[in-house]
Amino acid sequence: MTGSLAYWTRLVHGKNVCYRENPELYHIGKGQQGVLSVEPYKSEILPYWKFRDEDSAFLSADAIYCLFELYLAAKDFVGADMSKKFLHMGFTRARRYANHRSGRKYDDNGKIREPSPQALTGEKAWAAQVFKLYWDQARTHPVYLKLKDEHRQLQD
Repeated sequence: MTGSLAYWTRLVHGKNVCYRENPELYHIGKGQQGVLSVEPYKSEILPYWKFRDEDSAFLSADAIYCLFELYLAAKDFVGADMSKKFLHMGFTRARRYANHRSGRKYDDNGKIREPSPQALTGEKAWAAQVFKLYWDQARTHPVYLKLKDEHRQLQD
């Protein structure tokens, strides 16, 4: 199990929480924590999340970034943060499959497998680059950063 005890406690107790109605209960977390458990956002964003190749990654990342901008326009920090996390997850998952065709980083002995010869030039590598561009835009967006700061102040 990874993550802090506080994170897992929030995850278990927040299972039936509608974070759109209760944004004050949302904790930002590290990296991609909570990306598949924060409703209704997970259900809204997940259908667009694809990283099979560069074309599907572009369509996916663009759609998710559009949702990100809609959430920002509505001053919905939780939705914007979840969109950013999906973009991040698109990057990391595509990179994992670019590096290791099976998606498995470790062999049966627990040692890290050698990266694929196409780790930097294959279709998943290009898909990862697409997600990275959109993720970078999202995480540095001035409105997102302002809403993030305001949300953190509510948590204090």
